[in-house]
Amino acid sequence: MDSDVTEETLHWEWGGMPIEVGVTRRGQGPEVLMLPALSSISTRHEMDALQAMLAERFTTVSVDWPGFGDRPRPFMEAEPGMLTAFIDHLLDEVVFLPEMIVAAGHGAGMVIRHLEEHPDAADRLVLMAPTWRGPLPTMAGEHKPWFGHLRAWFDRPVIGAGIYRLNVSNWFIRRMAGEHVYEASNWLSGERLAAKRRVARTPGARHGSIRFVTGAVDPFNSREACVAALGGASARTLLIMSEKMPPRSRAEMQAMGALPRVDTVSLSHGRLSVHEEFPDEVARAILAWLDSPQQYD
Repeated sequence: MDSDVTEETLHWEWGGMPIEVGVTRRGQGPEVLMLPALSSISTRHEMDALQAMLAERFTTVSVDWPGFGDRPRPFMEAEPGMLTAFIDHLLDEVVFLPEMIVAAGHGAGMVIRHLEEHPDAADRLVLMAPTWRGPLPTMAGEHKPWFGHLRAWFDRPVIGAGIYRLNVSNWFIRRMAGEHVYEASNWLSGERLAAKRRVARTPGARHGSIRFVTGAVDPFNSREACVAALGGASARTLLIMSEKMPPRSRAEMQAMGALPRVDTVSLSHGRLSVHEEFPDEVARAILAWLDSPQQYD
């Protein structure tokens, strides 16, 4: 580990339950809060390479989400209100008045939801492949009543754990990642695949995972609500997408990018985890944007 990297444990409480999440600090200068995606295989470490590049100019603080990440996770009903309350805690106690918030995937969607109630929470915002709807609601076109029954099955101690293990096999993780998350078919292999599998098999991981998949942590119920929340924020915003992202997800990002205070960069490479697979291109886009003059009032 580099000497300028500090690993910490953040202690937080929700509903009387103590929760531990991992934090990685790196660099010096104005503080930047970095929030990963919400998924079965996401942790703050998907930001490592990008964080190292931004740390040449900033103090970067990457934080896992409660109910996700690489620490054992007690059972909890992860839902948008809990996760936006966690953002409140981060901005009050961990990274006060950050120079910039950098967030990915569903984590970016959660930050947009936070801005709905706190439109001045950030001066600069970077949204990397932002999403607001989980995989099953996206496939089904809406939230179905049976999603709740599926969550109940996954929460069961023996049956649920067995079903979950079938869904985090090497084959399943590679298939899921290859279809939507990474561009190169062999990028997730070897130690990278082993690391993702360790995340997916962290004790208690199935509870947050199934809530992400079934849309229980979706920050919004419609595209219009998401776009309106982002449109009401005062932050200068950069949205990073790519030409190779799944069409439905790309359409949602294009709707956000059409807002007058949002600058959009569409890269030629990458899918939903473009910041992890192509951190050099993402870092260049962010730094160029930071150094460019503001084009709107």
